[in-house]
Amino acid sequence: MRARPYGLGFAFLGPSLVLLILFFFAPVLLTGVFAFTNMSTATGIGSGYYTVTPSLLRDLKAEGVGQAADELSQGAFVVSPETIEAARAAGVDGRFVDEIAAKLQGRSFENSSEFQRALKDLDSRPRAIRALKLAMDPFTASVLNVRYDTRDAAFSAISAAAPSLDADAVNTVVNRAYTGWVFTPSNFAALVSKPDTWRVVANTIAYVGATLAFNVLVGLFLAIATFYLPRSSASFFNALWLLPRITPVVLYAIMWKWFTWDTGFIAVIARDLGLPSFNYMKGSVASAWTIVILLNGFIGASFGMILFSGSLRAIPMQQLWASEVDGANRWQQITRIILPQMRWPILFVTSYQTLSLLSSYETIWLTTNGGPGNTTTVWALEAFRTALSNYTGNLQYGLGSAMALILVAVGLVLSIAYLFLFKFDDLISSPKIEF
Repeated sequence: MRARPYGLGFAFLGPSLVLLILFFFAPVLLTGVFAFTNMSTATGIGSGYYTVTPSLLRDLKAEGVGQAADELSQGAFVVSPETIEAARAAGVDGRFVDEIAAKLQGRSFENSSEFQRALKDLDSRPRAIRALKLAMDPFTASVLNVRYDTRDAAFSAISAAAPSLDADAVNTVVNRAYTGWVFTPSNFAALVSKPDTWRVVANTIAYVGATLAFNVLVGLFLAIATFYLPRSSASFFNALWLLPRITPVVLYAIMWKWFTWDTGFIAVIARDLGLPSFNYMKGSVASAWTIVILLNGFIGASFGMILFSGSLRAIPMQQLWASEVDGANRWQQITRIILPQMRWPILFVTSYQTLSLLSSYETIWLTTNGGPGNTTTVWALEAFRTALSNYTGNLQYGLGSAMALILVAVGLVLSIAYLFLFKFDDLISSPKIEF
């Protein structure tokens, strides 16, 4: 018996598997990993360092860690026995060090300019500014804006700068001073606590629900309506309704802007008729939602119409002829013959369109951009803005990934619910009657 060429089949599938792993599984895996990090533009995607900044000290004071903030914000330069010895060890001129010890010991200075002015009053100071600044380095006592590459170095420096702090307080400061990313579940807690989250959730439910109903019901209506038309007329209407689906999304958005803006077709007609004339795309919340749902609805309806039309053609015409002989009208044919046999395509279109609408944002972004205000902002658009495009420039990769991961989980739950709702087991079971 001749062996089957399994190796050749795997060879042909190999490139596809590689592409699938690189461009599907890897991004999904990375999204899941990033969702549990605080990764952002500020942290970068590599390892970070430790630095105490004035803004961090202000945050610590606002959070009740006032002692640490007060001690770490004190003088940037201190003349003490320890710093004097450090200056001698660093090779600073002995006479200059002796004069500093005699006249400035015990004093602290808040910044380099103040310390430099005090040193310029000393007779033995170096005349070159560069030499004077090098002599100042050993007297540096502040940890503000100093970069430490390791946690141990930051811990030691902060402990020395604020000796009254206990280990727990120092650890708190060190953790907050880290500029790199860390693993944390805080993204999900932040989403729950943000008041805008629930507004976006409500927007998403309204958008997906209304648009999905439009997609499925209008697509099904168009398919059934053209099914009863002559073949030539049906082909014409099918081609006409296919235009929203095949039109590039940017061109489609521009067309709707021309149609709805304050100088567009609707506004001009409304003005001529004495009706309210304004930017219907962004002028009011009601009109913006209407435009968003219709804009996406026509795209989805044309997709549903294509699939439903193909499924209708697969229904045996003998069943319809027999129903006519029995006296069935069009409505009875639709409700008792066509719709029961359309459960599978309706399930597919409903599931596909739900997942598509949950993850779609490009048409809203190109038209209303989530406005007016944020009233038409949906979850996918908010995730895109958070992770990839916002006005502040601080892209929050971790938080955006968490939002994307939630979308995946919601889509999975809804898909399973659809399988139960449409009785998927019955759809794939063997027919009870063999023809």
